[in-house]
Amino acid sequence: MAMSNTELEKDMFEPAAIDQSSSEKIAGESISSLRDSMRRFFKNIGAMISMVVVGIIIVMAIVGPHMFGYGIDDQNIRLQNLPPKISALSWIPAFDGIDQNGDAYKQKNVKKDFWFGTDTLGRDIWTRTWSGTRVSLIIALVATLVDIFIGVTYGGVAGYFGGKTDNIMQRIIEIVAGIPNLVWIILLILVLQPGLLTIAIAITATSWLGMARLIRGEMLKLKNQEFVLASRTLGAGDRRIIFKHLIPNSLGMIIINTMFSIPNAIFFEAFLSFIGLGIRRPEASLGSIINDGFSNLMIYPYMTLYPCIVISLLLICFNLMGDGLRDAFDPKLRR
Repeated sequence: MAMSNTELEKDMFEPAAIDQSSSEKIAGESISSLRDSMRRFFKNIGAMISMVVVGIIIVMAIVGPHMFGYGIDDQNIRLQNLPPKISALSWIPAFDGIDQNGDAYKQKNVKKDFWFGTDTLGRDIWTRTWSGTRVSLIIALVATLVDIFIGVTYGGVAGYFGGKTDNIMQRIIEIVAGIPNLVWIILLILVLQPGLLTIAIAITATSWLGMARLIRGEMLKLKNQEFVLASRTLGAGDRRIIFKHLIPNSLGMIIINTMFSIPNAIFFEAFLSFIGLGIRRPEASLGSIINDGFSNLMIYPYMTLYPCIVISLLLICFNLMGDGLRDAFDPKLRR
């Protein structure tokens, strides 16, 4: 007959040997949320390839216009309509210097190579393309700074204080957003000369609205949470709560939306230059270069091909980087 539980004695059992020090040891490395997000981002192959491509384009925008010693608007009628030619890659049809009339370089007795060819005025498309890329990147930088400094600050103040302050600030946003971007550009052109400054001011006037609204919503969600109440109890002022607690906790959203605003600004500048409201001579932008070659698209497609490739790479890569950052900072949105 089995013994009952009351007949069991303590000496019949031996306690298991447990190493308390090993059980209390942390198994993995303790890392911050930002570092963990960056680790997920660096594992995104598409985002990493896009970052490399953008890095190469930035380097070429700095170095490219000075490689062959041509100016942006240097014209030479004898060199007009030359197809792309790279002697080391002459075995590739796209870089053999041959057009529908034969070897254009031999016919015009041209000894130098033009890697992207020349346009109808004999200007080097390589130099103009990378100069235009530099303008697009400057516009992207302006859009980034405006989103960070104006949009984040405006939305943070409106969402944190709420009430009458929020109502007044939101009405201002609605008034500004109610005027289309093209109207802003036309009004600025009447006052200022068309150019990079005019486009930068137009972007400054409207690009921060989306960021301000997003940050306002994030502030409304975060300002009543426990860590904010604890900080206020310890005597922190409004400025410290906004810039030391609320905005850092919204950093993921700020980075993601900034990355998506960059291709929008680049496309906006290219569109304005293409329709003649943007960069004017002697400066060049990707939009104006595409516009110059558009009339000869059927005869000389290379005049628009390479600027289109560069602007397409910029838009695609920045969007892929934005997708990677979104997945890294908010894995729940991962598709």
